[in-house]
Amino acid sequence: MATLCRPAVAVPEYVLTQRATLDLARRLHEGHPQLPLALRLIKNTGVLKRHLVLPIEEILRHPGFEIRNRTYEAEAKRRVPQVVRQALEHAELTTRDIDLIVYVSCTGFMMPSLTAWLINTMGFRSDTRQLPIAQLGCAAGGSAINRAHDFCTAYPGSNVLLVACEFCSLCYQPTDLGVGSLLSNGLFGDAVAAAVVRGNGGTGVRLEHNGSHLVPGTEDWIAYSVRSTGFHFLLDKRVPGTMEPLAPVLVDLAGEHGWDASRLDFYIVHAGGPRILDDLCRYLGVAPEAFRFSRATLTEYGNIASAVVLDALSRFFDAGGTADQGRGLIAGFGPGITAEISLGRWSAPGTRIPSVIRRQRSDAPAVLDAAH
Repeated sequence: MATLCRPAVAVPEYVLTQRATLDLARRLHEGHPQLPLALRLIKNTGVLKRHLVLPIEEILRHPGFEIRNRTYEAEAKRRVPQVVRQALEHAELTTRDIDLIVYVSCTGFMMPSLTAWLINTMGFRSDTRQLPIAQLGCAAGGSAINRAHDFCTAYPGSNVLLVACEFCSLCYQPTDLGVGSLLSNGLFGDAVAAAVVRGNGGTGVRLEHNGSHLVPGTEDWIAYSVRSTGFHFLLDKRVPGTMEPLAPVLVDLAGEHGWDASRLDFYIVHAGGPRILDDLCRYLGVAPEAFRFSRATLTEYGNIASAVVLDALSRFFDAGGTADQGRGLIAGFGPGITAEISLGRWSAPGTRIPSVIRRQRSDAPAVLDAAH
């Protein structure tokens, strides 16, 4: 049984509060006919602060896509190893134990992927498989978990490292004056996160079932317009209502597994905005407290894209999880409109079942997980 272990999350050192965001919007877009609407929408996001990879003064100066992407690569190489090392420590594994790296990001581009750099610089085996996911946006965090689960099912005993690297501030476009763009300027934040899915042993969420769903005819609701200045974020006004078609999908997937989606012990979902969480409470018939971890991520970090589910999951771990074998749901939502959903049980620390001895490799000794 694959187990999703405790994530590691790091946010950059530059902080932008909601008050500062509103002041910037008033100063930069004075006279904009829809400024009052944009200000109201930003206030309603519930985002009290965000962390940025560069000082706001540098973010506001657009040096061109080439320099921005160069910054993305440099900052990813500077910040990702920290969370990778911590995630491996949480999982009680080393780089030599990892069989697949799933790297997700929608805010910069590298080829070869950062996975190649990680393998070359951090001591991963040269036969480590690579799976970069670049075009699922916020849903990619859920997709990474699901693809790791699939891999561990196909290759029993394997271990998968998940990495999410999102520097949304590098997509700021000062010439975009649409309400969707103005709202995104007050919603998105930067973060890096990592977690390990162990094929044997470990404590955390034991993954049991997963699924995907695309809402037909919504591919232009959340999108990038790729221009010479980089990625321009497009947001349709219908996006806040997407839980109406997606909540039944969560219910059906849980039902396929014999579970009632309204009576689970924990919920870790992507918090694109407060409306998403409010609607899920209503459609699933659960109390607002059920989404407290996702709401805390939104309040303290903003929408950090694919890293949201890992940060919310980290907060769940920090709170002590739930009762052993408690049932739960993890879901990421993003462009498409796409949902990536996992079902699993909480494996409380101290109650794990010792794993088998990992298969011997020529370049590393066998590890007996039960010895930890």
